[in-house]
Amino acid sequence: MPIATQLVISGQSKPGALARVTAVLGEAGVNIKAFSAPEVTGAGKLRLLVADLDGARAALRSAKIKFGEETALLLSLENKPGALKKVAELLMKSRINIKCGYCTPSREGKRALVVLTVSNTDKALTILRNQSLDEF
Repeated sequence: MPIATQLVISGQSKPGALARVTAVLGEAGVNIKAFSAPEVTGAGKLRLLVADLDGARAALRSAKIKFGEETALLLSLENKPGALKKVAELLMKSRINIKCGYCTPSREGKRALVVLTVSNTDKALTILRNQSLDEF
């Protein structure tokens, strides 16, 4: 299925914040598959896709790092101009808001791995079923 549970850690943007989370996950043997860490006026939300969700939950709880979870759509799009536009327009026409998104090109550069959180995941899955939704 082309969805995943994304961990969300909110906090102040300060030196060492990312280092602490990555140290906790690394010591627990949890691989981070993707992350986004934007800052908004001194605070931020670290969003993480991990290889071992249960291991990450346990490690973060043990370290007393508060986190939430959200469902994310995973897409593998052609790495070319307009690929994301098509997805964004399909969602817009269906009145689905994109709340968060980030991407990275594949190593070969032919595909882009896109992570989106949206206002209506089930409806978005139905609308995007003919797009390249992918496991990550």
